[in-house]
Amino acid sequence: MRIVFGVRTRTPNDSNAERPERLERPKRPERSVKKLIIAIDGPSGAGKGTIARTIADSLGYRHVDTGAMYRAVGWKAEADGISLEDEAAVAALADRAEVVVEGGVVSIDGHDVTRAIRTPEIDKVAAAVAKLPRVRAVLVARQRKSGEAGGVVMEGRDIGSVVFPEADVKIYLDASAAERARRRANDPQHTGGQAGTAAVAASIAARDRADSTRTASPLTIAPGAVYIDTTDLPIDRVVDTVLALVRQRSS
Repeated sequence: MRIVFGVRTRTPNDSNAERPERLERPKRPERSVKKLIIAIDGPSGAGKGTIARTIADSLGYRHVDTGAMYRAVGWKAEADGISLEDEAAVAALADRAEVVVEGGVVSIDGHDVTRAIRTPEIDKVAAAVAKLPRVRAVLVARQRKSGEAGGVVMEGRDIGSVVFPEADVKIYLDASAAERARRRANDPQHTGGQAGTAAVAASIAARDRADSTRTASPLTIAPGAVYIDTTDLPIDRVVDTVLALVRQRSS
């Protein structure tokens, strides 16, 4: 018996010799689809979290909230009595701490801080931590490691400009100051709503100033980013716009 080009030829002694059998050719592997890195930046209350989570769910991608990392480190520094003025000590804490941001749950060194880090007090702490260059260096390295394989929607304030300047899709979400304050005050994930919209507006304005004027990775619109003003746009419209951009990059 011999095999020639996938056809099994029979000898005269074989039964049914007049019916050669064609062997199955191996199927070609399907072309793999590139897993993109999607960067979503913007100020507080612009809708980053909601949009990023929805996009990630739609694509089956991981969602990484980098702001939660700074909040968690700030929370741990406060809990451990470490001064936020001591940059070396806070950076060392960030380097040794196990920070997990997965599935909407945030933990640091085994402590679930998902709710604890969403307060006006931690807003201020996070802003102070985010200004520390050595802390940013530690967390940016982790963020790059987490997203380098693609298949990720990463949100923050410096993702498209610093963490992944070559991201496949870069989005900058914004909204009016009044609308951002209204959203944050009514956001059940933030307990700041108890202070009233005016107090939340003042807190957001202070955070905007801190983020946009810091020397390390200031909040800015990254080159190549698509700017979307979400003030009067429903969530589904924003999601559709971003997904359309993703499809363009994937084709």
